[in-house]
Amino acid sequence: MQTTEKVIDTTVTTTTETGGTIMDSLGSFFNSIQQGAGQYGLKIVGGIVALIIGLWIIKIIMKAIRKAFDKGNIDTTLKPFLITLMSFLLKVLLFISIAGIVGIPTATFAALLAAVGLAIGGAFNGSLGHMAAGVMLLIFKPFKVGDLIETGGKLGFVKEISVFVTVLETFQNKTEIIPNGTITSGTITNLTTIGNLRVDMPFGIQYGTDIEKAKQVVMDVMKSDHNVLQDPSPRVAVNNLGANGVELLALPYATCENYWDVYWDTRQKIVEALGNASYDAPLPQRIVTMKPS
Repeated sequence: MQTTEKVIDTTVTTTTETGGTIMDSLGSFFNSIQQGAGQYGLKIVGGIVALIIGLWIIKIIMKAIRKAFDKGNIDTTLKPFLITLMSFLLKVLLFISIAGIVGIPTATFAALLAAVGLAIGGAFNGSLGHMAAGVMLLIFKPFKVGDLIETGGKLGFVKEISVFVTVLETFQNKTEIIPNGTITSGTITNLTTIGNLRVDMPFGIQYGTDIEKAKQVVMDVMKSDHNVLQDPSPRVAVNNLGANGVELLALPYATCENYWDVYWDTRQKIVEALGNASYDAPLPQRIVTMKPS
C-alpha cells in the first residue's frame, strides 16, 4: 500500500510540474505578443496614417503638375511618360519614408530597391536605351508627327512617336516600326522642315537644237501643272554638256504630299511636250573620217 501511494504522489507531482511549465511558456508567449504589439503597434499605425496622407499629398502634387503641363508647351506623347515617371519616384520616396517610420532600416531598404533597379535595368538594357532615345526625340524634336523623314534607309511620314519606337508610313502604304535607339544612332533627314521639296529632273536634247526654246517648253509644262509650286518658282537650267547632247535640268518644287506626283507625272508631261515640239532625245554619235587613198 505504501508503494502504491508513493507512485501516485510522484505521478501527480510530475503532472503538476508539466502543467506549470506549459502555463509558464504560454504566459511568456502572450507577454511577448503584448510587448511586441505595444512596441510596434503605434509604429504600424503611424506608418498606415503616413501612407494615407502621403498618397493624398502625391495626388495633389500630380494634379498640379498635370495642370502645369497642360499650360506649358509639353509634347502630348512625352507628357504621359513624364507624369508616370514623376508619380513613381514620389511613391518610392514615400515608401522609403514609411519604412523608416515603421522601423525598417532606411539604408537597407534603399539598397534593396537599388539592387532590384539594377536587376531590372540589366534585363531591359536594350529597351531602356530605346526609351532614353525616345525621350531625347520628344524633348529635342528633330521631327514631329506628320513630317516626312528618311532614317535608316526608310522614307515615310511619321505617324507616331512613342517612348520606345517611331512609326512611319511609307509611300507604298507600308508601316515601318523603328526602335528609337536605331534612329538616334544614325542620320535623320527631315524633308518637311522647310515645307517644300525640290524635284531634280534631267532631260537631254540634241546638239544644234534651240536650247532657249526647249527651256521654255519645259517651263510652260511646270507653270501649268497644279502639283508644281510657283513659290519658290520653278527653273530650267543647262546642267551638263554630254558626249551626245545637252543635258537640261528641270527644277520644280512640290509639297511633301505631291512629291511623287511631280516626280513621275510632271516628268512624263515634259517628255511628251518636248516630243511634240520636235525635240528628239540625244543619240550616240560617232564621227568617221576617211583618209584619202
